[in-house]
Amino acid sequence: MDKMKKDFSPTLLDFGPLQIRLARHFGFCYGVENAIEIAFRTVAENPGKRIYLLSEMIHNPQVNADLRSHGIEFLQDTYGRQLIPFDQLTADDVVMIPAFGTTLEIEKQLNEIGIQTEKYNTTCPFVEKVWNRSEAIAKKDYSIIIHGKPKHEETRATFSHAAGSAPSVVVEDMKQAVSLAGYITGEKPAATFYEEFAGQYSGGFDISKDLERIGVVNQTTMLASDTQAIADYLKKVMMEKYHLQEAVAGERFADTRDTLCYATLDNQTAVSGMLDVPADFALVVGGYNSSNTSHLVELCEERLPTYFIGSSDNIISEKEIIHYDFHHKMETVIHDYLPAKQPVSILITSGASCPDALVEGIIRKLAGYFQVEFSADEMIEQFS
Repeated sequence: MDKMKKDFSPTLLDFGPLQIRLARHFGFCYGVENAIEIAFRTVAENPGKRIYLLSEMIHNPQVNADLRSHGIEFLQDTYGRQLIPFDQLTADDVVMIPAFGTTLEIEKQLNEIGIQTEKYNTTCPFVEKVWNRSEAIAKKDYSIIIHGKPKHEETRATFSHAAGSAPSVVVEDMKQAVSLAGYITGEKPAATFYEEFAGQYSGGFDISKDLERIGVVNQTTMLASDTQAIADYLKKVMMEKYHLQEAVAGERFADTRDTLCYATLDNQTAVSGMLDVPADFALVVGGYNSSNTSHLVELCEERLPTYFIGSSDNIISEKEIIHYDFHHKMETVIHDYLPAKQPVSILITSGASCPDALVEGIIRKLAGYFQVEFSADEMIEQFS
């Protein structure tokens, strides 16, 4: 009904004593749906063959467990540590590239074994769009600044592709962007760059000349507003250093805002729309190591009590809920999370790698704690 995706107000599920507002956009994005579809098609097309995923398809334990149950094995963990050595692979094996993509180095290794990675490559089109944009501005002699988490699979892949075309450096947040600006302006001694950004710059990076023309791209699951803020800040730094007016800023700073992922942006904007409605607390559903999900938690935490949960199993009872504190990487049991009043108002959203069935399971479980006016099945029928 909202074909242009301009309405970001939440959907109200009115159970009477329980009021649930579901973010207008949540859950699986196109890239994730496409990757999972390719994975199961690969299994169906290759009976009897050994089938591997380079690493986790997406950051969701239920989805990855489902893939394993269909006989798919993982070659690496989420940090790139080897689980199954590449030297155990043969040209007859099938290896799928996950939605995050992979590095040029790993792709070359697999190709040398005789494995056709392009046939079963599930890399998200929006990740590939970032790579293509990086290559395009590299040809115009811009260096690439990547906003992302240095150890994240997608950032490692994007860094590899960018570094293949141009000098590249990863900045994790605005704090690192401000620090990088100190080297652009010359306020910080060049020699300290290599220590401060160790492991985050491409081979042969020359701090004396490789920051004279730059463009910013991102890990697509980062907060779009953070990426834009970093880009705007670094653009201002370049304009001030080289005394440029807005009309000619492109001489030193490439416009890359078209690389922001629409799905990530829609989910984040929908959370902002959801937060405009008063509520008792928010539930954010997704894998604990999911970057985009943790950013949705951050947005909600700024406004009201927020619980980060993986599935309905986290809801122990109407008295206790298991919340994942991603800041400290630990689960904690929260007591009396449901307020002793009616109606109880709850906001719910989920990350781009979270199946809708998990959200439905949570809604059903919560509804079971109330004398609701409509069953979950009746509510589903109402919105069908």
